[in-house]
Amino acid sequence: MYAVIRAGGKQYRVAPGDVVRLETQSSEKNGKVEFGDVLAVSAGNGQIARAQGALVTGEVLNEGRAKKILVFHYKKKKQYKKLVGHRQPFSSVRITEIAFDGQKFTAPELPKKEAKPKKEAATEPKAEAKGAKPAAKKKAAPKKSAPKKTGAKKK
Repeated sequence: MYAVIRAGGKQYRVAPGDVVRLETQSSEKNGKVEFGDVLAVSAGNGQIARAQGALVTGEVLNEGRAKKILVFHYKKKKQYKKLVGHRQPFSSVRITEIAFDGQKFTAPELPKKEAKPKKEAATEPKAEAKGAKPAAKKKAAPKKSAPKKTGAKKK
């Protein structure tokens, strides 16, 4: 089961469980996004149908910016050069459900990540715990300055 949706002026082929990088999407408070502009839907039997009343929902995983693209303008013989960088913002959306013709195709739930407990810091450094003597700090020797150079040589 997959659907073709239009988002951000582009078309994407999505299936339940897919993660797609789209143009920045405005999501609701709970992070859900609904795509009402569904162009086509493929049922499980391989037939492609027009998407009358189909709805694709997803959840926003994160938002970020893509790699920098350098835009360089140059006009020969005119001493004109201009360099500009651009980073396009995006939203990573995981498709959770495709609803079409009374049927719902949902993606399996992701397992929730458990926070690992942090290791407790040792109260004493390792060298002192073993009974070894701490390393003595060495004093830096004063730097020798180079001889001064005189301005002009006399004959």
